[in-house]
Amino acid sequence: MIRVKPEEQFELIKRGTVEIIREDELLEKLKKSYKEQSPLIIKQGFDPTAPDLHIGHMVSINKLKTFQGLGHTVVFLIGDFTGMIGDPSGRTNARKPLTADEIRENAATYRKQIFKVLDKDRTVIDFNSRWCSPMKFEEVLRLTSHYTVARILERDDFTKRYADGRPISVLEFMYPLVQGYDSVALKADVELGGTDQKFNLLVGRDLQREYGQEPQVVITMPLLVGTDGAEKMSKSLGNYIGIEEPPDQIFGKVMSIPDNLIYDYFQLAAEVDAEELAEIKKQLDSADVNPMELKKKLAGRLAGIYHNAESAEKARGNFEKQFSRREVPDEVPDLAVEFDDKGEAWLPKIVKDSGVVGSNSAAIRLIQQGGVKINGDSITDKDFKVAADAEAVIKIGKKHYFRLVKKN
Repeated sequence: MIRVKPEEQFELIKRGTVEIIREDELLEKLKKSYKEQSPLIIKQGFDPTAPDLHIGHMVSINKLKTFQGLGHTVVFLIGDFTGMIGDPSGRTNARKPLTADEIRENAATYRKQIFKVLDKDRTVIDFNSRWCSPMKFEEVLRLTSHYTVARILERDDFTKRYADGRPISVLEFMYPLVQGYDSVALKADVELGGTDQKFNLLVGRDLQREYGQEPQVVITMPLLVGTDGAEKMSKSLGNYIGIEEPPDQIFGKVMSIPDNLIYDYFQLAAEVDAEELAEIKKQLDSADVNPMELKKKLAGRLAGIYHNAESAEKARGNFEKQFSRREVPDEVPDLAVEFDDKGEAWLPKIVKDSGVVGSNSAAIRLIQQGGVKINGDSITDKDFKVAADAEAVIKIGKKHYFRLVKKN
């Protein structure tokens, strides 16, 4: 049942988007859907290039959730076929295609992870191999006839590579066509994607016209900047926060982001409403508010979304113990120590055996610089011996804690 009036739906959908092509078409589709009580088909495709989704993916997935809440049908499309081509979007050279086994393994994790956000009963999971694999060669050739090389070369990444004399394979030319054909196969009313996907989404719109369908509305969403504060969030760049990561890791990674990203993360990834967002902006603009407290709120919110409130609260407590109050976190790994006949162990060897540093000399330097503590006390003597009967927790560097236990 679609209960929300089209104009109200439009305002909810538009919030946080970069561009809607075209807004008047979207409103007309919403009006028709409301009048006929017929849900729109909302599509987004994900090539399973890595096993884990990160919160950057959640920017558009949260918008899919908005559509679901309004009564529309979401198709979460896993690009198991396109993944074997490799999306050239934003690339300065050819992207390495994935094997069928890699695709299969990664796709299995996607199916599990998306239901942390989307409603399982209102989500259709599909695979584009369903219609791509059975296509005959003449059908593929017919598909290519609907688009020109000149149009494909309008893509910025292809234009740059062509101008620089770097190779572009015909296989890569096929990627936008195959992705666009997905919209034809699904008869999509709306397709979502990041701003870097705009060209591919528009190809789908054009191909639907060519195949006699009403063209889909294209909605582009902002790209979430990674924890480095510089590049788009990406597993390959290591600046990501995975939604399957433990709560402590999610919390810690959020706390590492630059302060200027706090608002964007709340807006794009933390599922806050307009009223709360306005309050957060007001606090960020105030000189009286410590950004660290807002960052803790953000970290707790994200850890809670992908785990639960109890885990998020525990993660906050652990973080504050470890970094704010410089106390020992609740969960500390054991470090097995070999004690001599006198029941003692040389501190530099313990530090080296922890794996934090690579040699005894590096361990000695760290100790002399005040980088090692035992039970909260700084030890700077390179000849210090730890007693076997001491219940010792050692801190090495800024964040590595170990509970010393006797090696069997």
